[in-house]
Amino acid sequence: MMKKLMIVALVILVVGASAQQKPLDMWGMFTKTRFVEKLNREFGMYFLYPIFPDELKAMEGKEVSVTGFYIPLDMVTSNYAVLSKFPNAECFFCGGAGPESIVVAYLKKKPTKRINVDEIITIKGKLKLNDSDIDELNFILLDAEISN
Repeated sequence: MMKKLMIVALVILVVGASAQQKPLDMWGMFTKTRFVEKLNREFGMYFLYPIFPDELKAMEGKEVSVTGFYIPLDMVTSNYAVLSKFPNAECFFCGGAGPESIVVAYLKKKPTKRINVDEIITIKGKLKLNDSDIDELNFILLDAEISN
């Protein structure tokens, strides 16, 4: 009887501890990506190409959540959203941040409400890493949903 109680107590402790784990810091993971400048022969220009760390590569295809500042793109007619680690004035497109500070999410469905510039939102989706398509961002969430 005492053995059963100890096992039950241990299970409760393990379940309770795992429920309290902090969510993974995806921005911190993205920051570990290094970028190298390479010549793109098609465009005759140099571009930054990512070298993803192994721990980030291991997450590809898995569902992750990213919380960030909404970057104003035309979401009224599209099913994607761009999040930045930083507010609009400091984001990669407008300020001095790097390509590791933005992520694009391709949403399953369009948002039901208007999202304001710099509104903090969380998006959940399957992580895809892009190291070659210069017309796409490096960090992509597929089958994504806005979760707040």
